[in-house]
Amino acid sequence: MSEARDQIFGDIRARLGRGRLDDTAQHAAEERLAAHRRNLIPARAAALDHAGQVALFIAEAQAVDATIARVAQVADVPGAVADFLLSQNLPARLVMTPDPKLETIPWDARPMLELRRGVAQDSDAAGITGAFAAIAETGTLMLVSGAETPTRNNFLPDTHIVVLRSSEVVACYEDGWDRLRAKGAMPRTVNFITGPSRTGDIEQRLVLGAHGPRRLHIVLIDDAGG
Repeated sequence: MSEARDQIFGDIRARLGRGRLDDTAQHAAEERLAAHRRNLIPARAAALDHAGQVALFIAEAQAVDATIARVAQVADVPGAVADFLLSQNLPARLVMTPDPKLETIPWDARPMLELRRGVAQDSDAAGITGAFAAIAETGTLMLVSGAETPTRNNFLPDTHIVVLRSSEVVACYEDGWDRLRAKGAMPRTVNFITGPSRTGDIEQRLVLGAHGPRRLHIVLIDDAGG
């Protein structure tokens, strides 16, 4: 442990009026952290079969102003993206994360789509990312950071398009965390996104796009898990 971290934890212990844990208490604390004990989980998502969870995710996401296009296969994704951009009168230029899952999509089927792979810049009005998982109980997307999934792309473009597979929909947050732990090393950042960015701070009026994208569009692929 670094000297600075030792000092921070030392200050916290001093303010709590306690010293370092003895071996027994330390072992108990480590066991509790390793167990990843679940909290109370609402039955409204956990009690559903997977098709029901996907339907619940769609309903919850739409309730918070996300839009969803459901497609039958990966080959339908470019058309769904192009149709959405056209419906919003947006240019067909997008930045796409260098995510291998997105590279399997036949983007050449819609040559009018101009895709740039990489990290989002200020000039990028729209972007496409994947998602690590989706939480049915709240209509929330779970996104993780990494070299192939830069966090900046989730928040900088005014329009955020997410390509999601129905097999990536889980019932609850605990399921999402279990799925992430199973992959091994944890990412630097995990973001939970529920609908487009919004605020009600100004005269208690709802304003979209205050701190991030004003549009969140999800292209949901009905793969074998759906």
